[in-house]
Amino acid sequence: MMRSCLWLILAVLLIAAFPLTTSASADITVLSSEAQSDFPGSIVFSLEAESAANIVDIDLHYRVIRSSLVPITCRVDPAFTPGPTVSVSWTWNMLETGGLPPGTVVEYWWVMEDADGQQTQTPPASVGFDDLRFEWNTLSDGDVSILWYEGSVSFAQELMDTAHEALGRLADDIGVSLEQPVKLYIYADSSDLQGALVYPQEWTGGVAFTGYGVIAIGISPGDMGWGKRATAHELGHMVIHQAVFGPFGDLPTWLDEGLAMDAEGDLRSDLADRFDWAIANDALFSVQSICSSFPTDAEEAALCYAESYSLVQFLLDHHGREKLLALLNVFKAGSSYDDALLEVYGFDLDGLNTVWRDSLGLGPQPPPTPNNGNPGLPAHYIALIVVVALLAIVAAFLVVRLARRSV
Repeated sequence: MMRSCLWLILAVLLIAAFPLTTSASADITVLSSEAQSDFPGSIVFSLEAESAANIVDIDLHYRVIRSSLVPITCRVDPAFTPGPTVSVSWTWNMLETGGLPPGTVVEYWWVMEDADGQQTQTPPASVGFDDLRFEWNTLSDGDVSILWYEGSVSFAQELMDTAHEALGRLADDIGVSLEQPVKLYIYADSSDLQGALVYPQEWTGGVAFTGYGVIAIGISPGDMGWGKRATAHELGHMVIHQAVFGPFGDLPTWLDEGLAMDAEGDLRSDLADRFDWAIANDALFSVQSICSSFPTDAEEAALCYAESYSLVQFLLDHHGREKLLALLNVFKAGSSYDDALLEVYGFDLDGLNTVWRDSLGLGPQPPPTPNNGNPGLPAHYIALIVVVALLAIVAAFLVVRLARRSV
């Protein structure tokens, strides 16, 4: 027994003096971690860290906070020089990815590993992608917040009243309402607005970032008539897209724009005039042709907006709000344009085109012509152009042959 005890004591002393396993490496120490945004162009993420062993791998993980069925996390493997002390940075260039709306929040964290296999992950941090060119005022009422920097509080309150009127109209006419809060960034004019966007169109006056709950509009305090309509219109897009949010939720453009225009109230007089002209000249676009993007031509686009409004009003007047709400729910569940209309109304896109035209006193859709009814070049001019082009090709051929013979 004494000999066994002596061996046990000796074994304990040997283990204490010479451990059977090496101790774990010391944790990687983060010296600094930050993100700086330069709206609207970029966000720069930077990190400094140190460890007893060389740091050999660093990954940046980030995700944008927005409505999403499946949160998407991006991973970046930035270049750096391995060592016991490292410094690394990575720039998210918005010019390459299309940009983010003002007020977006980005969450990020770093994952590091040293030569001994020891890993360290920083706690998630967030950076706001804010438009710091202006000092913003804020007015909130329920789920709607208005941020502006030019104009009085009464200016913002008038827009707030317009927003709630539009929400009330959509609730009464369609049966839909906001499901998530929304922020409206009111820029003083279209120039300031376009400065907040990456690659904006020259005509952009307002845009709804439906996945972010953000609307950006350029409204001068002296142009409230247009500004109130733009506010209602973009808020209409926000409400409708929240209503059909899901893995499918694809709407034909005429329905999306028509519902947004319903939020404005009565059709604008200039659009009504354009619509009346198209009816008188039987020059309406077919329903099928305005399911996707509208034309870039200003007059043709105006007609498409007017038609979209008319189509929504036709569905409401002849079939009621319950069926229109049912149509949105069918789109949310996932359905083609034709199948969705057939399920709810019993007619497809062509059938809708026929009954809608009938309600306007028009017969079958005429065959398409250049510019949708606006006459193109006369046939004899086209023939003349073809002849001239052929003569030019023959003349060029003869010149080349003669040049080769003279060599």
